Amino acid sequence: MDGTADGLVSRAARALAPRADELITDVTQCLRAEVPELWEDPELAGMTSENIAEHVVGVLGGLEAGPGPRSLEPPPAHVDRARRLARRGVPVTVMLRAHRLGEGVILDGLLAELPRLTDDPGLVDAVARRLLALSTRYVDRIGEQGVLAFQEERDRRLQWRTSLVNEAGLRVGTALDIARTTQELADLAAEDFADLVTVDLLDSVVRGHAPRAAERFLLRRVAQGTYAPGGGPEPAVKVQELHSCPDGSPAARALATGRPARHTAADRATLVVPLTARGTTLGVARFSRHRDPAGFDDEDLLLAQEIAARAAVAVDNACRYTHARATALTLQRSLLPRRTAEQSAAEVACRYLPAGGRAGVGGDWYDVIPLSGARVALVVGDVVGHGIHAAATMGRLRTAVRTLADIDLPPDELLTHLDDVVIRLSAEAAADPDPDPDPDPGPGPDPDPGPDPDLDPGSRHARGPGLGLGPGPGLGPGLGPGPGLGPEPGAAPAGDIGATCLYAVYDAVAGRCSLARAGHVPPTVVHRDGTAGLLDLPPGPPLGLGGLPFEAVETDLPEGSLLALYTDGLLEGHDHDVEAGLAALREVLVRPATSLETACDTVLQALLPTDRPHDDVALLLARPRTLGTDRVAVWDLEPDPAAVAPARAGVARQLTAWDLEDLAFAAELVVSELVTNAIRYGSPPVRLRLILPRTPDRPGDGPARAVLCEVSDAGGAVPHLRRARTFDEGGRGLLLVAQLAARWGTRHARLGKTVWAELTGTGAPGFPDLTAGL
Repeated sequence: MDGTADGLVSRAARALAPRADELITDVTQCLRAEVPELWEDPELAGMTSENIAEHVVGVLGGLEAGPGPRSLEPPPAHVDRARRLARRGVPVTVMLRAHRLGEGVILDGLLAELPRLTDDPGLVDAVARRLLALSTRYVDRIGEQGVLAFQEERDRRLQWRTSLVNEAGLRVGTALDIARTTQELADLAAEDFADLVTVDLLDSVVRGHAPRAAERFLLRRVAQGTYAPGGGPEPAVKVQELHSCPDGSPAARALATGRPARHTAADRATLVVPLTARGTTLGVARFSRHRDPAGFDDEDLLLAQEIAARAAVAVDNACRYTHARATALTLQRSLLPRRTAEQSAAEVACRYLPAGGRAGVGGDWYDVIPLSGARVALVVGDVVGHGIHAAATMGRLRTAVRTLADIDLPPDELLTHLDDVVIRLSAEAAADPDPDPDPDPGPGPDPDPGPDPDLDPGSRHARGPGLGLGPGPGLGPGLGPGPGLGPEPGAAPAGDIGATCLYAVYDAVAGRCSLARAGHVPPTVVHRDGTAGLLDLPPGPPLGLGGLPFEAVETDLPEGSLLALYTDGLLEGHDHDVEAGLAALREVLVRPATSLETACDTVLQALLPTDRPHDDVALLLARPRTLGTDRVAVWDLEPDPAAVAPARAGVARQLTAWDLEDLAFAAELVVSELVTNAIRYGSPPVRLRLILPRTPDRPGDGPARAVLCEVSDAGGAVPHLRRARTFDEGGRGLLLVAQLAARWGTRHARLGKTVWAELTGTGAPGFPDLTAGL
């Protein structure tokens, strides 16, 4: 029998080996009492029990074989279990304490065997010292291995968490869209963090209104992501479905307190994290695991909170942008014509598309304004910038254009007055800053990036090649060093407001169109022979510069041709290449189309890659109608009161020829009054003209129920409607005209004026029909 200390150690281990189960039980009881963290859930408890058994058996087997420097080796699974403890969030101190306590119990069992094996106190003391040294060396060794594996796993998890948070910053919030932003959050978390992710927003947040009491916990499911579709229980609520969370539920508590919650059910573990941004709770995100029974630890909860916090800011940005865009779009739609006004001079079709993405609603507009004398004004304009302010400015300019059009200003004069309006608006904007600026959206995409720094401050046209506002080549003559679509402005507007505009007046009697533009892209004309090209117009400065002239051009527009007016967003939608956009526009316009409405749709589909263009787009197509000589009668009158009677007789004969005898009485009275005023107060030559317009809603040359009476002279005196006193001899003629005519007015020409009246046989609205019963 070996009487050495190592021999006695081996004998003690051999004697204790049959009672290894008892020793394992003793170690387990010790750790349950001293280290309860290792027994908190079944998986962790099972792993701890396996670790205890392998360590006890391994230590006894190593000592029995003969104690030596390499006799006590850690179990093969020791390092893997250390990593698993790190993944579970167990502190490294807990692991080290468990090792020391376990080895202490084993050491006590071995020392208890020594008195039964020898009565030599010196040998027992030597064996005790030997066992203590071996135990210390073993605990140190497994501790070093465990700490190293533990730290490696912790570093790996820290890098993974940091990477996941950084990825959330890159992948969540790439677009200012609520559904897309929340789905990005759900997809990201479902890839590496959870098996099922759902995102619910308060319905009041989605709709952009204050929640009512009954809607306190009314949620809308906006996104859902799964690790493996079909691999786990499906959520009961579908995407875009409304649902309520009961009082006291984890979601309700998270919404009410703004604090996250963690709970475990029979089939899954769930984190409920509120989405809070700028002090407002927007909704909740749920992260569930059903494949991993371990569930979520405290670090998982912190990670979910950080991801949710970043996503909440992006969601809040998307909500703010969506609501601001909806408001601006509503304002824009309310300021644009709901339907084009009835007129007989041209067939028209119009479209407006707001910008998509970050740009938002802008200030593009169109208008169709009926004018006297079978004429129509066609307008397209573009206000610099995007958002509510641009839309509001657009509305003010559109109102100004309609007001100026009502007094029948020529296109160049109208743009001059409109330029003054923009200058005044710019001065007001500079002197009175916005008292209620948009709230700071915080981190994330800017919902309104404002004008591109590469664009000219007075126009949205680029200064580089193509649009001709700079020295590069362009599409038409300009005021700068090189040809282009617009001038080199030379100065910025007085404030933050700038705009471009194209104003055209088409005369159906003459078949001619007078146009002028202020920094706007020129229109495209499709001729009767099927060819298309840009209309050569002097560019004119953008509105708001002041001090530079505008020039009008007249051109023939025979029936069968097509005039296209548009904003630059239509051209830039073709891969941002204006030249390519113009070529594509010409190609589309020359194609046969069943109607102008169809032609509008075809143009938008061909030139815009999606239904959400980079810039807002206004498009107006007009097909002119001409009036032949059979619909126009003209009399040149002598400046003599005796000419009134022949004029009345000629009008009566012409109305009979047009099958409009029911309008003869009113027409004779109106013509008599207008011709008399022109002869008495005007200057020769005096001309009378009757126009039979086409009825807009009646195709072909069918009978019309209206006639236009015009009397022109070279004088500058303008008649005014006034109330005649009882004993006044004059002053009642224009009142009679106003009662008989549906509309009447005066327009100025380069020399003289024209007083006109539109007769429909029913009189003016609100006035009695003086022809009744006659």
